[in-house]
Amino acid sequence: MLELKCKPCDKPTTDSACPEKWPKATANTPKTPAQPPMTSSHKIFTLSNWLSIYAYILSHPRANQASIFQHFCSLQKGALIFDQSTLSHKFQEWPKVQAYANDTPNALSSK
Repeated sequence: MLELKCKPCDKPTTDSACPEKWPKATANTPKTPAQPPMTSSHKIFTLSNWLSIYAYILSHPRANQASIFQHFCSLQKGALIFDQSTLSHKFQEWPKVQAYANDTPNALSSK
């Protein structure tokens, strides 16, 4: 009887999955309209930050989301950097945030 055996396969190397080994961009790469994000990390807002945003919204009832976004991004001290979709999402959660702030007053003093 003849036994057929397969030739053992080589184990895959992890070099192809390692980004350090990928070719670097050269000066010949085409220009693209894509822009890198302004900040590489995001800031986690506290309850106090969101309450100050809500207070600004209440004091400026005719302001649209774009102007609210622009106001907080352009503050000289303590600018709150977020995008307009985050503002829209948090605007829908406004009653929950207000109820949480009223139920747990210590939440404003802790981070």
